[in-house]
Amino acid sequence: MTPDGTLETLEDGITRRLRFKRHLRHPIDRVWRAISDPGEIEAWLARAQVDLRPGGRVHLEWLNTDEHGQRYEGAELTATITRLDPPRLLEYEGPGHGRLTWELREAGDATDLTFTVLVELSDEQARDNRSGWHVHLDFFEDWLDDGTRVDWPRWPRERWQAIHDRYEASMRPIS
Repeated sequence: MTPDGTLETLEDGITRRLRFKRHLRHPIDRVWRAISDPGEIEAWLARAQVDLRPGGRVHLEWLNTDEHGQRYEGAELTATITRLDPPRLLEYEGPGHGRLTWELREAGDATDLTFTVLVELSDEQARDNRSGWHVHLDFFEDWLDDGTRVDWPRWPRERWQAIHDRYEASMRPIS
């Protein structure tokens, strides 16, 4: 299973589907906590408030900043939980960030994660978004594996840039 995300443009030409698959060396209940518990979510993704029930609200506030210490535009999401089946499925949807779906499957003592984002984005936004989610999922694995919390004011922008550059190079036509 590659950690790279796929990017697909749907028939309408503006809706993008980003999909990531990760094999995590942790039991499903542990992975579920990391995607649904606000204290755990803040370690690898964003400050969070979660009302974990169908129709409940998920509020995420991304804490990473640009090279000038400014928060990014659109750094918050207020979403509604649209599908919930603990510990296998969590889906929420909100303006600007689209539909985020976390699917977990037991794989022995491990868990297979499929994370999908369905959102309207320009080509450039889609590339940035894919790189951003890739890095957050790397942070997610770091959190699960050894408890490493992201230091948001000093988050590793160069890590995002390296992934972004690699994705960008893979999308260029070969001449």
